[in-house]
Amino acid sequence: VKVAELREKSQAELTQTLDQYKRDLLDLKVQQVAGAAAAKTSKIRDVRKNIARVLTVITKQNRDAVRAKYAGKKHIPIDLRVKKTRAIRRAMTKSEVSKITLRQQKKNIHFARRQYAIKA
Repeated sequence: VKVAELREKSQAELTQTLDQYKRDLLDLKVQQVAGAAAAKTSKIRDVRKNIARVLTVITKQNRDAVRAKYAGKKHIPIDLRVKKTRAIRRAMTKSEVSKITLRQQKKNIHFARRQYAIKA
């Protein structure tokens, strides 16, 4: 199964595909227990990988839908936020860094840096 093909399908079609693969896997497992040929049992791996691909596409579509729902909103669910690092997430924003306390504002006004010009 090609992932590109799966991405074009709708949610309902994907669930049908998933059910089909799960039934195939069940049949293959039964055949394996019954002692079928090695060629049949080697298909189990492929079917499991296909199930994983379908589930990945379904999850991606769901996450994209939720992302679109929360686009432009102030708060987004935690699992959809940008991960970065813990230190970066807790660092002050540019606006927080640029803020000055009232005390510092008074110091800046009353004790401004003096500028001197050197005579040539």
